[in-house]
Amino acid sequence: MATSSSTSCVSPSYGYQLWAGSYDRESNPMLSLERRILEPLLPRIEGLDLVDIGCGTGRWLDALKGKGVRSLRGIDLSREMLNHARAKLGDAATFVCADYVDVPLDEASADVILCNFVLSYVADPVVLLNAVRKTLRPGGSLFLSDVHPETARKWNWRRGIREQSEFREIRTHYRTIEEIINMCSDTGLIVRLHLEPQFGRQERTIFEEHGKLTYFNEIRSYPPIYLLQLTTPVKRKRLVPAPDRTGSITGVRRGRLALGPDAAVRGEIGILDARVQSIRDAVSGGPSSRSESCIDLSGYLVLPGLINAHDHLEFALFPRLGKGNYANFLDWAEDIHRTHACEIALHRQIPKDVRLWWGGIRNLLCGVTTVCHHNPYDTEVFDQDFVVRVLKDFGWAHSLRLEPGAALKKLETPEGRRFFIHLAEGVDGRSSEEIFALDRTGALDPNTVIIHGLGMDAKGGTLLRAAGAGLVWCPSSNLFLFGKTMPFDEIRRFPTVALGSDSPLTARGDLLDEVRCAQQVLRTPSAHVYDYVTDQAARLMGLKNGEGALRVGGFADLIAARDVGLTPAETLPALSYQDVQLVVLGGRVQLASPEIKQSLSKNAVKGLQPLSVEGTTRWIRAPLNFLFEQTVRYLSGPIYLGGKVVRLGG
Repeated sequence: MATSSSTSCVSPSYGYQLWAGSYDRESNPMLSLERRILEPLLPRIEGLDLVDIGCGTGRWLDALKGKGVRSLRGIDLSREMLNHARAKLGDAATFVCADYVDVPLDEASADVILCNFVLSYVADPVVLLNAVRKTLRPGGSLFLSDVHPETARKWNWRRGIREQSEFREIRTHYRTIEEIINMCSDTGLIVRLHLEPQFGRQERTIFEEHGKLTYFNEIRSYPPIYLLQLTTPVKRKRLVPAPDRTGSITGVRRGRLALGPDAAVRGEIGILDARVQSIRDAVSGGPSSRSESCIDLSGYLVLPGLINAHDHLEFALFPRLGKGNYANFLDWAEDIHRTHACEIALHRQIPKDVRLWWGGIRNLLCGVTTVCHHNPYDTEVFDQDFVVRVLKDFGWAHSLRLEPGAALKKLETPEGRRFFIHLAEGVDGRSSEEIFALDRTGALDPNTVIIHGLGMDAKGGTLLRAAGAGLVWCPSSNLFLFGKTMPFDEIRRFPTVALGSDSPLTARGDLLDEVRCAQQVLRTPSAHVYDYVTDQAARLMGLKNGEGALRVGGFADLIAARDVGLTPAETLPALSYQDVQLVVLGGRVQLASPEIKQSLSKNAVKGLQPLSVEGTTRWIRAPLNFLFEQTVRYLSGPIYLGGKVVRLGG
């Protein structure tokens, strides 16, 4: 990015021929911003065909390889740039050198197409857009980004490279964003996402390294790039009976939207049929919804609904039991059944469906919208308008010690689905051997998810990583039972990690308590903790409907908390259940604070009931009268949910 106007202009092909040798070595704030914003917005690419038009040295293809994509193809007009891409990716992708007006792609052959920092080089974009439209399958997405034309014109930005002492400007074509959107629409592509983000602290560092901090401060309020997601038309099967179902909303507006751990923009989310229909930031200047069923969230940070990778929902009313310092979980189980037998029996008298509902409410209160319940899926409860989404299609076994046939259950799990099992839940030698026993049965592979794994030694950890298996980390439960948990330096080495709350029998409280434990007690970087309850948790659980992110086409699962000006990752560890002001599940309001409730439409609040949690009132969508009526039959005195006193009413 340069501001000199006394330059000699060269073609894109020649310009990138000159640039190829140094392109990957240069710190580029434009590319930093684009990746930081775009990466969390990409759909799940497992099993998809992806094309990168203008792939250059393969920066995006390299970032996406190894994530289960079916095919990666890169197209660029510079042979020199492609040579670097081939050296970087080897057989992981195929490459074609071609001009952008004659893109060699088969009809309906791609699910996702990236076209980044390309369109302004193309003399006739309509030709390229028509080719993209034909290449995309129904429902496929084009992600289009480029230098912001108005900002570039205001600050006299020029793209190019220095050859000896002369700056070689690469020839570009000026078009307004409105003109670009109109061209896309004329080819049948539908704008679903429109962002015009500004530089952030990550890019500030790059400017500072180059001695341009003053310039950064001058331009920081201007959007340096734009980003569009465009889709082909598709008829999507309705997920709900009717668009005006009780509690549903059409979107949220004017909140700050968390697009990733370090990225947030003020804008609007449109919702249709339980899914995110569109995302638009305030800078883009698009029409803002004024529907009464679109919630105004000025002053709030909007986060994706959290994912709890491990819970035993039926134990939500139980107190924490045990004294700690056990060698393994069986020692703990024997101890509590000996010393707390009456208390356990009393709680077990509460009907199981009631206990499962309380487990769902415990998760809802802290912003969880998707949970993995480590027990059989109860269709009569979870399929009946349950308060959170419960993982359904997976295999599981409790543990090797309690289920000798655990390996058989793994082999019986349908291909491609996750298999969850407690393993190495202890600190003794027998716990450390369990990973090897599981491997000998053929039950350790990339679809295996180990819960706890605390007892694994260095060889066991190496085996788990080599298998590509996932790990669920429940730090406060580990600390209570065994006086230790895996340190972050060890946790970060595993391929896929997610946080789980476990049950109140051993855990500190809820999933937000685990977040705080991981970040504040165990010094886990906030960006990693954020990922462990959002996007990475979704990958670990094999979720494919946009869970764990605010993403076009994904489930409209979101939560809102007061915006204190921090990044999403910095905000999350500071939250408790008292800070969760709104929870939306599939476009439906499941929880609202009294303040938020006042701004909701009559339809959105219909069916909500007040629940007091340690004096904090939350309106939630649950059969509270029934649940309290059934619970007080067996428990006298206050009712504790995850260690917190709950009462009916505000």
